[in-house]
Amino acid sequence: MGILSWIVLGGLAGWVASIIMKTNAQMGIILNVVVGIIGAFLGGFITSNVLGLNITGFNIQSFLIALLGAVVLIFLVKLFRGKK
Repeated sequence: MGILSWIVLGGLAGWVASIIMKTNAQMGIILNVVVGIIGAFLGGFITSNVLGLNITGFNIQSFLIALLGAVVLIFLVKLFRGKK
């Protein structure tokens, strides 16, 4: 995948994850992309090392893995930041 694909997939995954985790009002487009890309790495690590799956490319499976990773990332950030 090229860098543009990473940005698009990361932006979509980060945006949907922020809606799921109810943090959309606090996050802008740049943070959505960053969360989505880091979430894709985290989701890829989880699925390849824990589940033994190897999914690559720009497809629905990659999006769902990036979404899973982004949701986990937002959950961990909310867990460590605590409630304000």
